[in-house]
Amino acid sequence: MDTNSDRIPGTAPQAVAPDKNERRAMEGRNDRDHDRKKIRVLIAKAGLDGHDRGAKVVAAALRDGGMEVIYTGLRQTPEMIVGAAVQEDVDVIGISLLSGAHMTIFPKVLGLMKEKGLTDVLLFGGGIIPDKDIKALKDLGVGALFTPGTSTTDIISYVRDWAQARVRQDAR
Repeated sequence: MDTNSDRIPGTAPQAVAPDKNERRAMEGRNDRDHDRKKIRVLIAKAGLDGHDRGAKVVAAALRDGGMEVIYTGLRQTPEMIVGAAVQEDVDVIGISLLSGAHMTIFPKVLGLMKEKGLTDVLLFGGGIIPDKDIKALKDLGVGALFTPGTSTTDIISYVRDWAQARVRQDAR
């Protein structure tokens, strides 16, 4: 007898993906396993903006800086970004925005991150963002927002410093 009444007749039951903590337990890791050698960073290009050179430069720099980088590609929705972050079990999400949609995209991503339990994941970004909007986004909980001309070594240092501070905080 089929007990899954939500299933379309004639289709196989769908498996439910384990959440972040279940995946860590299956892999023999606890909730805050800091013995991982590499910081996992997801770089996303949000919205309809089709210019991704900066995102690719940052992704390559973070990779060359010893981090594991997942680049999602162009035209990602907030739901796609957060879904990929959950699936990839990342420590950091970086979003590149040049379209002017930063006051919509970043708050939406933050809300979805909270909804999915990613409260220990850093969200930072870059693009053409006015100073007053940078302040407003930081007040909402977004990390650093880098503007054009920022050195990639500054971005690498920021992500490393954040990860090291998180390890120290968790050790307390």
